[in-house]
Amino acid sequence: MVGSAAVRIAVLIVLACVAPAALLVPAAGAQNPWIKPRPLNIAHQGGEDEFPSNTLYAFRKAVRAGADMLELDVGVTRDGRIVVMHDTTLDRTTNGRGTIASKTLRQIRRLDAAYWFSERGPDHYDHGRRRSAYRFRGVATGRRKPPRGFRRAAFRVPTLRQVMRAFPRTAINVEIKGRTPAEADAEYIRNAEVLGRLLRRTRRRDLIVVSFRQSAIDRFHELVPRIDVAPGVDGVARWLVGGSPGAGVAAFQVPITTRVGGALIRVTTEANVARAHRDGYAWQNWFSGDDRDEPSTWRSLVELCVDGIMTSRPVALERVLRAGRQSAGCR
Repeated sequence: MVGSAAVRIAVLIVLACVAPAALLVPAAGAQNPWIKPRPLNIAHQGGEDEFPSNTLYAFRKAVRAGADMLELDVGVTRDGRIVVMHDTTLDRTTNGRGTIASKTLRQIRRLDAAYWFSERGPDHYDHGRRRSAYRFRGVATGRRKPPRGFRRAAFRVPTLRQVMRAFPRTAINVEIKGRTPAEADAEYIRNAEVLGRLLRRTRRRDLIVVSFRQSAIDRFHELVPRIDVAPGVDGVARWLVGGSPGAGVAAFQVPITTRVGGALIRVTTEANVARAHRDGYAWQNWFSGDDRDEPSTWRSLVELCVDGIMTSRPVALERVLRAGRQSAGCR
């Protein structure tokens, strides 16, 4: 959660504590398939601390390790194609420069998506390491042999269509991005429309679409109402004060905490998770800068009965989930 978005949610969390019960608007409808007895192991960017972010290699390794769902981010190229990348620029993870929106798909396909990935932490995409630290650098371009069982293409920037074809039976979470957090709604809405055109004929029911911008979610839902969505910042905020999070919402995707100035405010509480379930919504967590993506935190989320944990370390999370058991108080 960033900038004004974090402030808006934090203020409304406080307001929610004093909101009259009469304002509560429960969700309508049938049982929600995203509400789970064991939280989903959701591989954030395919597990960006364990594997190169948002690559087919990462997605396949995460699924083999036990990930239940893939979380990925999409941007739209200059020629209107949907590619999978967390950032809106190429600089941090690839050997390219500039924005996704300024490049054609052909240009992006030439890039090495694992160029800056190092298995050493804490920053796995630090550009200041020795060349030997970047074990997968050059696989995509043919300068290094791929690991056994993989091809060079697994280390390039994939399209969303490629990922969906490669994982027809694995749930996928798709986040709509714009160029910058401060960008006007226009680019987010345009990207939502391109995504809607791609997904309008799919028969898959194991997808969730999300964006920080509620306007993008609302537009996507207008175009493809049968695909589940998670609300943007404004939708979450409305629900926290007793209103509706928006049409088509099946799950909340929120941090554990958010910070406003020097105050750390907790979003994921036992009361909020329980209320979401009563209203018919699933609760899935991602990690903000103050939330530690580690075993002790995962165990506490299990005890809170959350329905999904978006982790940068899906291999490690799966070990914890298999070793433990769901809290006795959960469904």
